[in-house]
Amino acid sequence: MCKPHVFAGPILVAAMIAAACSGGLSVGLGQAQSAEPTLQEQSDAMMKNIEDMMGHGGMGDAKAIVHHCEAAAGYAEAILKQLPASDPRRSQALAPLTDIVHQCQRVAAIGSHADPGQLLNPASKAKAAARASVKALGLALPN
Repeated sequence: MCKPHVFAGPILVAAMIAAACSGGLSVGLGQAQSAEPTLQEQSDAMMKNIEDMMGHGGMGDAKAIVHHCEAAAGYAEAILKQLPASDPRRSQALAPLTDIVHQCQRVAAIGSHADPGQLLNPASKAKAAARASVKALGLALPN
């Protein structure tokens, strides 16, 4: 009869070696840096947060409205940073992207303890600005 603890050591070592070789463990040798997300990916994530924000607004969840609006504003800022100054789309998308940030700052200033109805006006303006920015960038709206 085999004792389980006798084989646990070699099996554990073999599993750790396999995980390290497959990239499952970081052993301090440096990790591969992930590629920067594309404008379309960032736009999709921004619009997903905008839609989630509006959905939670319909349910009266002020905390979720604030959370998703802050996330959408983060994506808007990331898109602005990713667009080079020489890109002609930047001038067209600058106003709507900065409006998303501005309206989401209003949402955050009102706060999650306010009546969700108070949050819907700036949240709706952020949604309109997000759609305008996607259109100005020539990107596809997510389904």
